[in-house]
Amino acid sequence: MRYLYLLIPFLFISCKTTSPQQKAETEMASKPSKSLKPIEVTYKVNPDEVSFFLKKLASDEMEGRETGEIGMVKAADFLIDFLKKNNVKPYFKYYQDTLVRFKGPAYNVVGFIEGSDPELKNEFILLSAHYDHIGVEKNTPNADKINNGANDDASGVTAVAEMAKYFSETKSNKRSVLIVFFTGEEKGLLGSKHLAKKLFNQKFNLYAQLNVEMIGVPMKRDYLAYITGFELSTMAKKINEYTGKSTVGFLPKANEYQLFKRSDNYSFYQQFKVPCQSVSTFDFENFKYYHHVKDEFELMDTAHLTTFIQDFLPAVTAMTTSAKREIKMNTK
Repeated sequence: MRYLYLLIPFLFISCKTTSPQQKAETEMASKPSKSLKPIEVTYKVNPDEVSFFLKKLASDEMEGRETGEIGMVKAADFLIDFLKKNNVKPYFKYYQDTLVRFKGPAYNVVGFIEGSDPELKNEFILLSAHYDHIGVEKNTPNADKINNGANDDASGVTAVAEMAKYFSETKSNKRSVLIVFFTGEEKGLLGSKHLAKKLFNQKFNLYAQLNVEMIGVPMKRDYLAYITGFELSTMAKKINEYTGKSTVGFLPKANEYQLFKRSDNYSFYQQFKVPCQSVSTFDFENFKYYHHVKDEFELMDTAHLTTFIQDFLPAVTAMTTSAKREIKMNTK
């Protein structure tokens, strides 16, 4: 997640209280409707595969995955190989969507899973996470110089990769699914800005974007994750209806720190003006190694990560199969 380091020194001294309105929003988002039947998914996420993928992407071999550096290239090769092995096709001629005007190698990795419905397949759900991080600390006396970025955002990439595998195997998506691993997020959302503009100019038919950001450790709350831009659309409400659980809720600090604008969902919202939001479990209380060399695989809760992916499968399935566009921007 971009530029949160400016806020970290204040995280544990802030005493801002939650307003009655915010409490009501939290409660509303956390309680699914009892009158609706949740989506059933029999597919089981393999925890060993989740652990292997996350450990590999956050390994020293990837050298911190900084955009423009060899570590980013290694990570991209790993992601492309994963998509190929799981029969996810490239959306463009190649998987690499190259950024222009960037010194050094810089490209998003973009996969495509065509929808099964003759009409709905022309609409897209975009599932995304950024695979870049902040690289190697060259001017430090510490022995560990690699910012592995396990939580930020190898965890999110792992979730999106598993969702891609799920759709590829089950072929349960009526709408088409675009799988995107962004680069350049840490440099100013460069990858998402590039791709959003490119797709908009191509008249890409985007229904909604679900971006996954920093989900490697759980929160101590009565919902699994929070969603940025909570009040802007019906996405939180529909996710909880689809899952039949308190899957997403409202986190006041997400608004306080304007997190809706700090990840790759914002680039697409700016272009398309449709629901484009991020989900996260980093709540400013549960992980103290943001943009730190100790953001390593060993500190990740892979059981939580597996549960997160499993619990979101009904939601992403319903996004791709609903007869109508049920996730909409809220009107004022």
